[in-house]
Amino acid sequence: MTRRAFYLPALLLAGLSTTAAAQSPAASPAPAAAQLPPPVTAPSAATTSPPAQAPAGPNTDMHYQLGPDSLPREGVPKGELRGPFVLPSQAYPGTQHTWWIYVPAQYDAAVPASLMIFNDGQALKNMEGDIRAPNVLDNLIYRREIPVMLAVFINPGRTPEQPEPTPQEWGDRTTNRPTEYNTLDDKYARVIVDELMPVLNKDYNVAREAERRGIGGVSSGAIAAFTVAWQRPDHFSKVLSIVGSFTNIRGGDGYADIVRTGEKKPLRVYLQDGRNDNRGQRNGVYDQRRDWFFQNVRLMQVLTEKGYDVNYTWGIGKHGSKQGGAIFPDMMRWLWRDQPVSTDVNDAVERSFREAKPKTAQTP
Repeated sequence: MTRRAFYLPALLLAGLSTTAAAQSPAASPAPAAAQLPPPVTAPSAATTSPPAQAPAGPNTDMHYQLGPDSLPREGVPKGELRGPFVLPSQAYPGTQHTWWIYVPAQYDAAVPASLMIFNDGQALKNMEGDIRAPNVLDNLIYRREIPVMLAVFINPGRTPEQPEPTPQEWGDRTTNRPTEYNTLDDKYARVIVDELMPVLNKDYNVAREAERRGIGGVSSGAIAAFTVAWQRPDHFSKVLSIVGSFTNIRGGDGYADIVRTGEKKPLRVYLQDGRNDNRGQRNGVYDQRRDWFFQNVRLMQVLTEKGYDVNYTWGIGKHGSKQGGAIFPDMMRWLWRDQPVSTDVNDAVERSFREAKPKTAQTP
């Protein structure tokens, strides 16, 4: 199912000034239409003057609020967040990655569980943050809206002397985040597939099929998620991107051309961005390659033209995770909509909530 979305204005909407690196961030999708989305309209490559500034107004993130699926619900079994653990890295010698694992209350060590990896783990597991992924997982798994899944929250790599990322500083200035997340090579994919996965497989019953594994993130963590799936589609087939930094931080704007000219891969991708994301304006000059919204829409169009299973939502917000957090439950439902389902009217299990498993069943 491919979503087709709204017409993109001629890049007259302005947003925040683009920073020297990806910034650490801050209505349900409509039914798909039959036609291809209209092409991105953009200034000529020779244009040096910036688009007109949008008039001053209210905070464009003000209407994005977390819904009930992102909050604790009475009677819903709560998963367990285990960790932190430390993963030494060979892909980036001298660094280590801190990570946590969410184990749902319904996890049964005798049954392979689906898997979701979240980059910038400290932020997505933050129960006071914009996404609060553990709450969403609890609620959707309980109602059978996504499969029973383990979820790993992994931070960018750092040396032992460097501080751990925090909700205030995601690590752009203090860790290996810019190198790992924004570079279009296979090193971070090696961290996830060759270093993290063997540890998970040792202690948990993780499904081996790529169709049962997803990876996602925010900003630079989102392009890093796409890179992992692009490099290793035999291991991960689902990508969740919130305000993805598909821009020229380290050549990320090249992904549209890479996808256009490359062999089609078995990926399912959900993109979210806002019209007031970083818009490539600095010192009175507009740089299209540093326009987050333009590059997200451009990538969506190429994925669509190539026949990928792609969904997308464009809002009015800034570079942050306010809208992404508000629609995160719907993003997860869409990405995982292919879980097995029984239509047997007499299947009482299928028609009931997923209750917690005894603790003894969760032991590998």
